[in-house]
Amino acid sequence: MKIGLVGGGLSGSLLAVYLAKRGYEVHLFERRADMRTGHYEGGRSINLALSNRGIRALERVGLDVPVLEQAVPMYGRMMHALDGSLSYQPYGKDGQAIYSVSRGGLNVQLLQLADKYPNIHLYFNHRCTQADLESATADFIDNEGGVVSFSGDYLIGTDGAFSAVRDAFQRSGRFNYSQDYIEHGYKELEILPTPDGGFAMEKNCLHIWPRASYMLIALPNPDGSFTCTLFFPWEGETSFASLKDDQAVEQFIRQNFPDAVPLMPNYLRDFNQNPTGNLVTMRSYPWVKGKTALLGDAAHAIVPFYGQGMNCSFEDCLVMDDCIETYGGDISRAFSAYQELRKPNADAIANLALQNFVEMRDLVGDADFLHKKHIEHELTELYPHRFRSQYELVAFSQEPYSFALAQGDRNNALLEHIISNKLESKLSDTLLMEKLMDQYL
Repeated sequence: MKIGLVGGGLSGSLLAVYLAKRGYEVHLFERRADMRTGHYEGGRSINLALSNRGIRALERVGLDVPVLEQAVPMYGRMMHALDGSLSYQPYGKDGQAIYSVSRGGLNVQLLQLADKYPNIHLYFNHRCTQADLESATADFIDNEGGVVSFSGDYLIGTDGAFSAVRDAFQRSGRFNYSQDYIEHGYKELEILPTPDGGFAMEKNCLHIWPRASYMLIALPNPDGSFTCTLFFPWEGETSFASLKDDQAVEQFIRQNFPDAVPLMPNYLRDFNQNPTGNLVTMRSYPWVKGKTALLGDAAHAIVPFYGQGMNCSFEDCLVMDDCIETYGGDISRAFSAYQELRKPNADAIANLALQNFVEMRDLVGDADFLHKKHIEHELTELYPHRFRSQYELVAFSQEPYSFALAQGDRNNALLEHIISNKLESKLSDTLLMEKLMDQYL
């Protein structure tokens, strides 16, 4: 059986390996150059936070250990107040961590693995111009302007948020699609290693400078640097539009992130040279028409504030592989089962990501919010068999995203009850807490 994949990014290259391991002939088309030769566009990449779902997906192809060996564990988030004071909030319990990984580095590792399979055929500099959903055919323009056609048994669009294959779905009729841009864009900056090659800040944290309507974050890299991302409004009194010259940029950065300024001496150059990215949520359905399916960002692009975009796409690959196994290689039935299983969870993580933006930029520096998070952490430690935080469910479990979304609301109701009734001193009262958890959870 011959299957075409349009898009050789993270989910496309992982899915290619899954399919090749099952014996299918896979043709993987990527519009960009082969990044294994060093052709990787920087300056617009939000570092990836690899967590349990993504690790589990990589484990199936034997890449979990090699990837984690090059990753930096982040055990919590470190909040930087305007006065330079720090506050720390752990992500989970018992040393649970998410892992900072390089997008380009991970994609290269996946392509290197894919290239080891004789039944995977890689095509770079091939831009998809059209796809026929019923016949599983697609046309591409190569680097010399020539037209290359693919015809196979099935076709899968893994070509990202602005998918050419999804464009064919949109033109096919009876296809629901929406895209919602938030009012913020993002700009990549960099914190350099210390002169001796060490980390200028706490290595094993995701650093956040929350400033109400905007924020700066920083994720560690193995070389001692941090990749920083400024999430900032496009328009308004304090926005990208208001920073009209170098003086305005310098004044803004120095006033709002004073402790970061000495650590990123090239921030003005980075600000001027790196592109400003958009942040969009895209929803669509159905993801299957004829002999063609959508997977990953092509089906459900989300904003990056829960660190789950890649993890969600990798879990798509895992579920697709499970469905092929369940239905004995009947790809049509596997496609149908995959979309029914994944659609509710893709919608849930999209909502969770939007909610977490408000938490990260507005709440993580708020005393009342930190008090609630402290109680939440205590409950996870005292009653691990009963109470799991929403973050734990998302990042450290395989529970459906839809369950994590609903459970977060239930958790919050319990925490509000504890705070409003001043029960913080009774968290270790097992009978009382078990009774409340029965009531709320």
